[in-house]
Amino acid sequence: MLQKRRLGQTDIEVSVIGLGTVKIGRNQAVKYPAAFSLPSNKEVADLLAIASTLGINLIDTAPAYGTSEERLGNLLQANRHDWVICTKVGEEFSNGESHFDFSERHIIQSIERSLKRLQTDYLDIVLVHSNGDDQMIIEQEKVFSSLEKFKTAGKIRAFGMSTKTVAGGLMTVASSDVAMVTYHPNYQDEREVIAKAYEKQKGIFIKKAFASGHLVKAQSIAATLEFILAEKGVTSVIIGTINPEHLRENVVVLEKALIA
Repeated sequence: MLQKRRLGQTDIEVSVIGLGTVKIGRNQAVKYPAAFSLPSNKEVADLLAIASTLGINLIDTAPAYGTSEERLGNLLQANRHDWVICTKVGEEFSNGESHFDFSERHIIQSIERSLKRLQTDYLDIVLVHSNGDDQMIIEQEKVFSSLEKFKTAGKIRAFGMSTKTVAGGLMTVASSDVAMVTYHPNYQDEREVIAKAYEKQKGIFIKKAFASGHLVKAQSIAATLEFILAEKGVTSVIIGTINPEHLRENVVVLEKALIA
């Protein structure tokens, strides 16, 4: 069974691989190397069943991922408590482009909407979906204060930010439960954030491990995952795929990397 790790200082246990779900809800304005069609409901259900069998319990979604939240809500009702659901606030996607709003009013609306879409009375993890201006979002919009209120109310269990800068990552580690950062052999700028998270016992999710599908042309999956997992602060690697075989391959490779 796939290894699970504690998310920072929370009581949440997440699998070392998390399933990214942008591809089940959106295929417009994405950065993957090849075009793709959205999977059918049966294909998504089968993918979730395979993920569960492999030991994956972490699902990453967002309002900006098109219909991802709604589709997951319909499919996870029967076994909601078997999954750790991570969603986001701040970014909206409509008419083919992204829009951002980090106000407390919008965060409240977004979380309440996600609860309805996901058909649940709590969200395990909520991340701020940064537009790149991490410091402004944290210091001026005071997003973590807004999310802390939901945590206190029991509607979310943990919160943090999907960051785009080293400074924003360090601030997130200092003020929240988890940071989601980009890290792979061809991009190591945010290693400092991972190290600080390990020091402070905070969670780290890795996004774009394969550079949205571009990296595997130059680096093997095994080499990439081994490189990422060499960092002690990494909690989970989020892998976005709608291909069951790719998911299985990643899990097998990762398990070998952990044993080595």
